Amino acid sequence: METRSSIFTPVLIGGSIIIMLGFAIRASFGVFQIPIAEEFGWPRAEFSLAIAIQNLAWGIGQPIFGAIAERWGDRLAIILGALCYAAGLVLSAGAVTPMQHQMLEILVGFGIAGTGFGVILAVVGRAASAENRSLALGIATAAGSAGQVVGAPLAEILLSQFPWQTVFVIFAGIILCAILFLPMLRAPERASRAELEESMGAVLMKAFRDPSYTLIFLGFFSCGYQLGFITAHFPAFVTEMCGPIAPGSPLALLGITTTSALGAVAISFIGLANIVGSITAGWLGKRHSKKYLLAGIYALRTVVAAAFILTPMTPATVVLFSVAMGALWLATVPLTSGLVAHIYGLRYMGTLYGIVFLSHQIGSFVGVWLGGRLYDAYGSYTAVWWIGVGVGAFSAIVHLPVRERPMEPLAV
Repeated sequence: METRSSIFTPVLIGGSIIIMLGFAIRASFGVFQIPIAEEFGWPRAEFSLAIAIQNLAWGIGQPIFGAIAERWGDRLAIILGALCYAAGLVLSAGAVTPMQHQMLEILVGFGIAGTGFGVILAVVGRAASAENRSLALGIATAAGSAGQVVGAPLAEILLSQFPWQTVFVIFAGIILCAILFLPMLRAPERASRAELEESMGAVLMKAFRDPSYTLIFLGFFSCGYQLGFITAHFPAFVTEMCGPIAPGSPLALLGITTTSALGAVAISFIGLANIVGSITAGWLGKRHSKKYLLAGIYALRTVVAAAFILTPMTPATVVLFSVAMGALWLATVPLTSGLVAHIYGLRYMGTLYGIVFLSHQIGSFVGVWLGGRLYDAYGSYTAVWWIGVGVGAFSAIVHLPVRERPMEPLAV
């Protein structure tokens, strides 16, 4: 019988710090959109495509780095990820054409994959006891939100002091600091004997033949679409569309006096709210059906986004939307990763979740790219918002038929 153990293990703490560093940088890219586009005179779609490619590369890299971690060790995967991340940022600092930025974002995307959820959540999941696993995944996910809280404002502050190229180099140094926390990632093997004897090929075939795995894959698309679009375009959207911040208002008293600053801080508001949302989702995932929780989160996102579009935009509605959407932001991650681990086991959780996460990143690619494309075509993000409402409703429905029972390991 498994004994009760502390949830705040070195693995959880070290993994959370690595995720926080990576997501602080990743969440800041929307802040660079206007400075880079203005310096080179690019259409909005050009830099949007670069961020979209970054998201797609992240999704493609996720199962690859998950497999590297399971074959050669988590530490190697994280080191390779940090090196890719830093190299992509440094080389991007010298890029002067849209294609250079777009191709170099492939390196950045692979870097995010190697230092992000797919690898780290698998380590945390294996290290946590069954009693604490869902909550531990929620805490590690919340660490990504903590990075989001500081990332965009930090980029805004640095951009007021340095050229964007210098800020990219500074961020490259920050992500290399992730390597310092690798000694903390010593996860015990908690997979069952049957899981350990099962080959990766057998597990993948079992999952691919299971309709529930396909439904989880399809359902994660809208999460990526909404997160990718908002992270990349929301700062610019708020800067251009929001009404003025009144002198003496609560925001002004906090030093937020321009819509540009509000756009960056809105990403932080989302991150702050999601620290609570992710931990709460992890806590609930232990006590209630994960598939119904996921369906509820997607339904609430749909309502929040529709209400925001239909309401005249003011600084107050930006803050309210950021807090409401933030509470639901990454709450899907501990539930989705926990659902994959629950159904298919811990041995190849990184690879299996990485493949599901590819759907998330395809959604991110579409959301980011479509945002820039439709903005350049129509001068508005309205259509992109409504597409997000539609795919959110789809995800709420598609999780309902998922069979939430562990599958027995196959003999090999």
